[in-house]
Amino acid sequence: MSRTGRSRTEEQGGDDATRPGVGGSLAHRVPELGALELLLAVARLGSLGGAARELGITQPAASSRIRSMERQLGVALVDRSPRGSRLTDAGALVTDWARRIVEAAEAFDVGAQALRDRRDSRLRVAASMTIAEYLLPGWLLALRAQRPDTAVSLLAGNSAAVAERLLSDEADLGFVEGLTVPTGLDSVVIAHDHLIVVTAPGHPWSRRRRPLEATELAATPLILREKGSGTRQVLDVTLGGLARPLIELSSTTAVKAAAVSGAGPAVLSELAVGEELAMRRLVSVPVQDVSLARDLRAVWPTGHRPVGPARELLSLTRG
Repeated sequence: MSRTGRSRTEEQGGDDATRPGVGGSLAHRVPELGALELLLAVARLGSLGGAARELGITQPAASSRIRSMERQLGVALVDRSPRGSRLTDAGALVTDWARRIVEAAEAFDVGAQALRDRRDSRLRVAASMTIAEYLLPGWLLALRAQRPDTAVSLLAGNSAAVAERLLSDEADLGFVEGLTVPTGLDSVVIAHDHLIVVTAPGHPWSRRRRPLEATELAATPLILREKGSGTRQVLDVTLGGLARPLIELSSTTAVKAAAVSGAGPAVLSELAVGEELAMRRLVSVPVQDVSLARDLRAVWPTGHRPVGPARELLSLTRG
């Protein structure tokens, strides 16, 4: 430290933090890409005005951008005269570096576009059984009309399996039927559903004159989906527990077939049994003092909102 209290650095040129090109992040030290493209255009055309026209900006804006880059680098880059614009020696050197940066940026852009194209060429959907069987086919047909080149794969399973697929990055978008959203997922309600009790026409419940009570339904062995399914969850929570299953099956279609055969009563989505009720292969049994309504949801990993074809499919489901 000198007797005046100034350090040697300050005596030789001031604090590093105030000098061009020293200190701070790279983003503050290196000119932005648009300025480098402008400098390359000036070098190629020999005219600041021509460079401005090529890049679609005004000449005053181009002049301002060059001056800003010169202040940032601390050197003069362009000599301006009535005859045109000429690079200084420093400007010629900076232009060589700029060309490499711009070429690298172009390669980056091509690579990023390839990633987007690959993402948009496929869609992996995971859906619980009722949605997979009775709603998704129509949505996927509509998506195909918009994106004929997108290959779609569908993984059907219960709601717990859908969550596992999404969290392990084996699916881009999921659909579940339970009362709650699995941990780690964001969701939006896309539709509403109602569960109904059904039996074959020969079952004693088909001839009831009074609705079932919730306690009787809960105490009766039923043909049920497996644990982890949205239907099973709704029943268990709404009724406060269930009797031991009469039969436990892994798909809506299998449960419905067992009920039609007369094996016993079942609880199914009204989406799944419309034809069977109309043809009297199944009979709906009213239940009093209990609501078996549920929301159908689209789900995705928390913080990763759907993009590309997944976003378009989500839009179709809500339309």
